[in-house]
Amino acid sequence: MAKKQTKTRVQEPQTDTVVLEETPVQHHEKPIERKFVEKPLPPKNTWELKDRFYYLKNNVSPLTYRINTRGLFFFDEEKGYEREIMYARNQKTPFVDEMKGKIQPGHVVFKNGVLMVPRNAQTLQKFLSIYSPHKNVLYAERDDIKIAENQVATIEVELAAMNAAVNMDIDMAEAIMRVNIGSSVSKMSSKELKRDLLVFAKGNPILFLDLASDENISLRNIGVKATELGILKLSTDQRTFTWGQTDRKLFTVPFDEHPYSALAAWFKTDEGMEVFGSVEKRLK
Repeated sequence: MAKKQTKTRVQEPQTDTVVLEETPVQHHEKPIERKFVEKPLPPKNTWELKDRFYYLKNNVSPLTYRINTRGLFFFDEEKGYEREIMYARNQKTPFVDEMKGKIQPGHVVFKNGVLMVPRNAQTLQKFLSIYSPHKNVLYAERDDIKIAENQVATIEVELAAMNAAVNMDIDMAEAIMRVNIGSSVSKMSSKELKRDLLVFAKGNPILFLDLASDENISLRNIGVKATELGILKLSTDQRTFTWGQTDRKLFTVPFDEHPYSALAAWFKTDEGMEVFGSVEKRLK
């Protein structure tokens, strides 16, 4: 007899929809800010590895000169007290309390007023440049940057003087050269005058620029030319100016003043301006 088959009922999966509940956004909350603290960079080592030159002060240049390198003290700002220093050939530090082993004291000798310390002698360089109390008292270190700055300044002054001389008119050139070489300038040709002006500007640029900016230099030159031509007269004691033809007194030179400098200043007064106008007409 056959068995009765039973049908197994397969349970279908539930189709209920699951609703996910959204969490409300809290708009009042600010996002977390990340702050980065900048740490200061360590100071750069400004000590330069190079050959260094030292020279004795006050232009002293004996054949040999030895400075003391023992029994000296340096005030240590970090430690707050004075520390004994010395130069030792076999040590890496000038501080006595940091030296190790047997100490071999070294000598520092200037020859003809100069001492060159090579770049590999760092202990001696730092002893002379940083710690020794003799620095800037008995000797000084050559400052290549300062020397270059001075050389640049000198070249710039020379260049300014030369440019001014090249562009200067002949009357002003004559006025300046008259101050420099005197009345002989009257016998010079224009080419000779220009040449000597350039030589003067190159050789003494500061004085040249001072004269070129002196507002009285042209007036002074006119006074000198007028005296040379007899338009004006200067007394033998160089105290009085008069008219050349009439000997009428014009003015008295103040005490301890150069006569032509005083004349140039007088030309700018009310009375002097009339005389200057008359002199200038006669010179043309």
